[in-house]
Amino acid sequence: MGRRRVDPRRRAGRHSERMPVITVKDLRKRYGGQVAVDGVSFTVEEGEIFGILGPNGAGKTTTVECVAGLRTPDSGSVDVLGLDPGKDRDALRLVLGMQLQESRLPEKQTVAEALRLYASFYPDPADWAGLLADLGLYGKRDVRFGRLSGGQKQRVSIALALVGNPKVAVLDELTTGLDPQARRDTWELIEEVRARGVTIVLVTHSMAEAERLCDRVALIDAGRVVAVDTPAGLVSRVDAEQRMRFRPASPLDDVLLTALPEVTSVTRRGAQVVVSGTGDLVHAVTSVLARNQIIAAELRVEQASLDDAFVALTGRRLEPTTEEE
Repeated sequence: MGRRRVDPRRRAGRHSERMPVITVKDLRKRYGGQVAVDGVSFTVEEGEIFGILGPNGAGKTTTVECVAGLRTPDSGSVDVLGLDPGKDRDALRLVLGMQLQESRLPEKQTVAEALRLYASFYPDPADWAGLLADLGLYGKRDVRFGRLSGGQKQRVSIALALVGNPKVAVLDELTTGLDPQARRDTWELIEEVRARGVTIVLVTHSMAEAERLCDRVALIDAGRVVAVDTPAGLVSRVDAEQRMRFRPASPLDDVLLTALPEVTSVTRRGAQVVVSGTGDLVHAVTSVLARNQIIAAELRVEQASLDDAFVALTGRRLEPTTEEE
């Protein structure tokens, strides 16, 4: 009797019960004399949105291309659902979908033609028409790719990454170049994709995107992993001081605020009062203002952000650019 062929998706599923969906260990890759990835290690758990966050040129795209089997690392190891991307490329293609940073379809190809073509590559594809409906694209199925808006093109990219019914989707700089509304719409789509049971690796240089979407984040700078944690965990590593800014609607004696144990400093900027402190600062300040019948107009509360964490951990601010990695 011939050896029974094991469906790689079933094999992957058994492995995923005992180990992370993705394990990257000491990954290294250089191009000539330039080091792109220098000892990157992380794991991705089933069902999470895992962010790879860093400036352009940090090695993010090279890292995920090694994960997807599109590049061969110089050293280190990658395991995706029990598969080696270098040796098991055909099997990996059935469980991992990828949206590349620079993915382009022929301008004259319609959305339906692209989805039908990509679906033909898989033995058990998703219902591409239903997928388009889920992504709000069914009405655009006969529209040529070149006539779509930027946000619609990104939705097509997501559809192409999902048409093979993958267990893992890698989305690389998905919202670059989109206007604010299209970006928010795309974020909602990513959350919906995760709700479909797909584990997502999200490559981004957007702090807001990582804070909004990611369960955990790997901060990468100059080809190295600086830290891996939840966004809140990363933020907690920096100064926990909070700041409140407001304009008192009636005269305010600073002593009322400096006497509070939660307050570390009170400064004035014109008509605006800036209060810094720790603990339950907001409650303490608003309570004393209410007792003294002082209204805090234009009140804003500022706390440490993921951007602050990146600065604290790397010594420099992440400045988004339009350069490609």
